[in-house]
Amino acid sequence: MGSGSQGQAAANNGRGDADADTGGAPTHAAHFVFVPLMAQGHLIPAVDTALLLATHGAACTVVGTPATAARVRPTVESARRSGLRVRLAEFPLDYAAVGLPDGADNVDNVPLEATRRYFDAVALLRAPIERYLRARAPYPTCVVSDFCQPWATELAASLGVPRLSFFSMCAFCLLCQHNVERYDAYEGVAGDDEPVVVPGLEERRVVVTRAQAPGFFRESDEWKDFADYVERARAEADGVVMNNFAEMEPEYVAGYAAARKMKVWTVGPVSLYHQQQRAATLAARGNAAAAIDADECLRWLDGKEPSSVVYVSFGSIAQASGKQAVELGLGLEASGQPFVWVLRNAHEYDDTARAFLDELEARVAGRGTGMLIRGWAPQVLILSHAAVGGFVTHCGWNSTLEAITAGLPVVTWPHFSDQFLNEKMAVEVLGIGVSVGVTERVMFQTVEKEIVVGRDVVEKAVRSLMGGGEEAEERRRRARELADKARAAMQEGGSSHNNLMDLVGRFKATTAT
Repeated sequence: MGSGSQGQAAANNGRGDADADTGGAPTHAAHFVFVPLMAQGHLIPAVDTALLLATHGAACTVVGTPATAARVRPTVESARRSGLRVRLAEFPLDYAAVGLPDGADNVDNVPLEATRRYFDAVALLRAPIERYLRARAPYPTCVVSDFCQPWATELAASLGVPRLSFFSMCAFCLLCQHNVERYDAYEGVAGDDEPVVVPGLEERRVVVTRAQAPGFFRESDEWKDFADYVERARAEADGVVMNNFAEMEPEYVAGYAAARKMKVWTVGPVSLYHQQQRAATLAARGNAAAAIDADECLRWLDGKEPSSVVYVSFGSIAQASGKQAVELGLGLEASGQPFVWVLRNAHEYDDTARAFLDELEARVAGRGTGMLIRGWAPQVLILSHAAVGGFVTHCGWNSTLEAITAGLPVVTWPHFSDQFLNEKMAVEVLGIGVSVGVTERVMFQTVEKEIVVGRDVVEKAVRSLMGGGEEAEERRRRARELADKARAAMQEGGSSHNNLMDLVGRFKATTAT
């Protein structure tokens, strides 16, 4: 592993937290540089992984834009105060260079039509990031880049260090996507909704459509060059880091490693860092602007029976239309289950939908049967509460894995991207999910159409999830077993713990820095 030009002076093109150090690191300690996608669902697990590596003796630098750095700074600063060698390095985007609107510096606030330009703007950070890293000790020993940041290939090559691809996804999803492309599974398939069997999965029969699993960035011709760039970067990586745990899907971890011909380190569930190491940071994890006080939320849950509350959230990007929000709210109310419902984009609804939400909130608050949170909520804290018994989720992998870690069955409601394969993982592979039946993208469609899940379907799914009966009990049993395996994986001697230790040892500096 190369050591690069360690002594070069460079202009300070980034602002670091306590710049002079990931400080006092042992001479030969590994120094991982994390380059996450600037989106909450990718950023948070990348930061948690950095904190776990730092817990095991590594130094870690996480690079980000101002908005993304602000989102995780409280968590990182808490870790630094506890003695961990971790720092943030903040780099503003050059909006004018690519024609981005000012302030569009993370995926959550980039207009849809400007998404491609946003990726171009982030790629321009390569040179200032390199200057920043060369100017500060310790010198990097490994770049860990989100698979959506293919330009990190050039960053690592210029620094003379290995590069690992980071995925907050499961191996089942990655292997399915890989095999669909590798074997040209859609060759000759006319429509986006025509089912095909994913090849190369041996005994398991998994059926997908192009609408559900087109391949990463393969939804439209506009992204073809970028998708090819991402694929080349993935193929050239020195290994893969995943936020999952081997015991959950051993055949798919092994299958993906074999398909890619590279080492795969499963290091999750990384959210357990907060419960094992820094419980006080759990409420603030990823918090940009809290919509509710965590203590208030916990007090409300404390008043409910064990496993009686259903938690509903579609994550940081997926969102329900106003019409869908009305149907979802009526279905939740009709189910008779107490619920906590997080609405990220309620302020964008029309007057009819906003009025409905106000009326629903007044009804359920008066009965003590529901809580509506308009904005960010402390999800892991809520899922960890004994009163919560199920999760209605968009099937983003972070949310799916957080449900698994909490031992909760799920109602699956995918919206786009990897969420359809994550649904199949939850329902067909793990046996912990109930589907609402959405089979095509609700967001980022190639042809705009309105897809609304009716109140009766919502009610039926929630009742099935939270009710009695053999199937419901079996889902809960499986969910509890997975939670036990997840915690065991992160404990000393567990598979994820061992993989973290292996990373720290394998990528340590080979010469004094």
